Amino acid sequence: MYKVTLIPGDGVGPEIAEATRKCVDATGVKIDWDVQECGIEVIEAEGGVPDRVMDSIRANKIALKAPITTPIGKGFRSVNVFLRQELGLYACIRPCKTYKGVRTYFADSNVDLVVVRENTEDLYAGVEFQAGQEKTAELIKKINEFATGKKINTPLDETGVSIKPMSYQGTRDICNYAFKYAVDNKRQSVTSICKANIMKFTDGLWYDETRAVAKAYGAKFEWDELSEGVEADPKLAGIATDCGGSIEYNERLIDNMCMQLVQKPELYDVLVTSNLYGDILSDLCAGLVGGLGVAPGSNIGTEAAIFEATHGSAPKYKGQNKVNPVALILSGKMMLDYLGEHEAAAKLDKAVADVIEEGKDVTYDLKDDRNDPTAVGTQEMAEAICAKMR
Repeated sequence: MYKVTLIPGDGVGPEIAEATRKCVDATGVKIDWDVQECGIEVIEAEGGVPDRVMDSIRANKIALKAPITTPIGKGFRSVNVFLRQELGLYACIRPCKTYKGVRTYFADSNVDLVVVRENTEDLYAGVEFQAGQEKTAELIKKINEFATGKKINTPLDETGVSIKPMSYQGTRDICNYAFKYAVDNKRQSVTSICKANIMKFTDGLWYDETRAVAKAYGAKFEWDELSEGVEADPKLAGIATDCGGSIEYNERLIDNMCMQLVQKPELYDVLVTSNLYGDILSDLCAGLVGGLGVAPGSNIGTEAAIFEATHGSAPKYKGQNKVNPVALILSGKMMLDYLGEHEAAAKLDKAVADVIEEGKDVTYDLKDDRNDPTAVGTQEMAEAICAKMR
């Protein structure tokens, strides 16, 4: 039996958490669910994520989390960001693949992408300075003093600043994860994405290091010139699995990558990128396969892992037994794979695919007509998935 922290969240979170729990239990894998309440009301009342929640995740080392509302432009910072940073969950994994029966313009493209996103650095590190503060003005003066090129020329009392830290270690870790994932799952390519033509000392560092990791894995570089003068990362050389050129290493600038994904998503496989770009690409890729309702995710570190849907808490649908539970159910499927329960994970994935393809016991958003009166509720769809497995 596995002990797993279950965070029901808020908004529609408790409903889809219940649906997912039913489906995971129906696979036959024995889970001892350690339920920890941590919705927006709890966080506001207790002044942050309660210690008991963190203690539970650290003890169990694995959690399934439903969405938690984050106030926009005010209040506490994202709970997701907090958990990732506090627990060192440096890798965000978001698979996006087409399921027959899901309405999408790309239904015939056989999209099967995995976004591997660095979770702890970049602009999402949260190192910010508010406009109008004295310390912000002093920081801008200091930046302009050190800057040898472009300086900040906007008024000191009207300018906010965000810092974008990027490290070789952080880049090494996430690219290593992407290549290991590609090797373990027999994927064809890893595409490294940034904006190095503009941000040469941060995104430029990103490309330098992802090339070195690709070299350590014996990847085939898309263009020979990308590998010129590149040495294998010394911390991975001789340790990383040599793929013998079976995995291709590609590079794309973020703006071009967005266009490429809309034009020909079937050409891409594993995408590895930094925090902000990864957040944007995750939603874009979800849109290719039908939306956030079918987009699962996981956040992995060396000491813990949290599995969660890509979508938010949708508070306006709270308590209506209406929303699509598939994204969190597929996150549960990812959790089973992480636990090594691959047969159970495959069984759950097939049951989800079969129910969606049949189109009978599905929520309103998965119907051809969103006003179709035959649409079922959240729990009824979960029960249909359970029935398929039985």
